[in-house]
Amino acid sequence: MNCPCGNNLLYKNCCQPYHLKIRIAPTAEALMRSRYSAFVVADGDYLYETTHTSKRKGNSKNAYLKSAKNIKWIKLEIVSAGFDTVEFKAFYLNKQFETEVLHEKSNFKFEGGKWYYVDGVFY
Repeated sequence: MNCPCGNNLLYKNCCQPYHLKIRIAPTAEALMRSRYSAFVVADGDYLYETTHTSKRKGNSKNAYLKSAKNIKWIKLEIVSAGFDTVEFKAFYLNKQFETEVLHEKSNFKFEGGKWYYVDGVFY
């Protein structure tokens, strides 16, 4: 299958190695793309583990899994990417099967040799 992150690669050659902990996302953008793909494939463990510890605030791996399973993601569009920020639009279907957009500028932190999602501003 093609990778949900939109890189025009097969999932097994793109985000899956990050999900399986074979590789570590080398940039904030790569982590953002892999997190989007984790939402699509409902990988709650990866979403939890790639959220900065200061921002987990009691969210369990099951909470991330439930969130991932409750939304039908359609596509990801990267608007811009910097060293530690990524602005993106994630398209999904709402409960009425209408397309909506989550537009966010996310902040990431590089710590201990890994990138982590910290927070974001929604538009």
